[in-house]
Amino acid sequence: MKNILIQSLEKSFFESLKYSKVAVLVDENTKRDCYPILKNFLPENHMLIEIQSGEENKNLQTCGYIWEALTKARFDRKGIVFNLGGGVIGDMGGFCASTYKRGIDFIQIPTTLLSQVDASVGGKLGIDFQGFKNHIGLFRNPNNVLIDTQFLKTLPERELRSGFAEVIKHCLIADVDYWQKITKNDLQNQDWTEITAHSIQVKYDVVSQDPTEKGLRKILNFGHTIGHAIETVYMENPDIERLLHGEAIAIGMICEAFISVQKALITTSACEAIQGYILKIYGKTPIETDFMDIILENTLQDKKNTGSTINASLLEGIGKCGFDIPINANEIRESILYYNSL
Repeated sequence: MKNILIQSLEKSFFESLKYSKVAVLVDENTKRDCYPILKNFLPENHMLIEIQSGEENKNLQTCGYIWEALTKARFDRKGIVFNLGGGVIGDMGGFCASTYKRGIDFIQIPTTLLSQVDASVGGKLGIDFQGFKNHIGLFRNPNNVLIDTQFLKTLPERELRSGFAEVIKHCLIADVDYWQKITKNDLQNQDWTEITAHSIQVKYDVVSQDPTEKGLRKILNFGHTIGHAIETVYMENPDIERLLHGEAIAIGMICEAFISVQKALITTSACEAIQGYILKIYGKTPIETDFMDIILENTLQDKKNTGSTINASLLEGIGKCGFDIPINANEIRESILYYNSL
């Protein structure tokens, strides 16, 4: 897996890098929990750029703050940015590095399970815009991805559980045998080093065949058409507790597995096995029916769509996934009502 290093941090790696300036992008959480682990490997004159955590801060305003910090520090095109954090840090830090002076080098150091198994692999970078997730962005691979599972020890259990949704997804779309393996254990009894390597391999195998998501790569969006739409509603409504990405995707996977059954793509028993394990891990968060129209509107902005046609990636059996399968608003509505009935 080119440029993806699954290993403990090593001084020799950082000493081999020759850059005019070094910046580390963190949020308040990774500054407290992860930066102390990393800083001893970095040159003494590196700079720290701290932003506020949370998906709601993955926007142009925060990008402006990052670009301003680089500009004030007189970063030239031979500088480098280390993105130390989860998916928000990786997405936005990579986006800012890729657009600053038409692009400077960056290295992803993902610190959450979600970012280690998903966001850090595949070169997708971007920010949210006007309430739509990852609406502005580009494809560009980092110079390296450094994955050290010791960072997972810094995570609250809810964050670990959120990342596990992408592990489940990778099994459902590409590896029935590994699905059988992970479902034998609950969240607390998983082998994270092995799981991280497996998920990265699944995603790498897919994106290496379709780097810019023209076809096969779309299977990585299983659960995301509906999941992203739900996540956005909960993120924008200040009166309800927001859902983490993986929590929303878990709901989306149940909904889209249900639609797969309705289209005779998978069996009812397969759907029941999927929803049973997901509910065991995540419990249930009933979706307010008052949000239904907004959720449906959000699905119309999905990047896989063609015109007004909503294209989904649906299971064709556990371990196999199709893409560009049209679904309609009524099917989405029925799938959410089905989820609420469980």
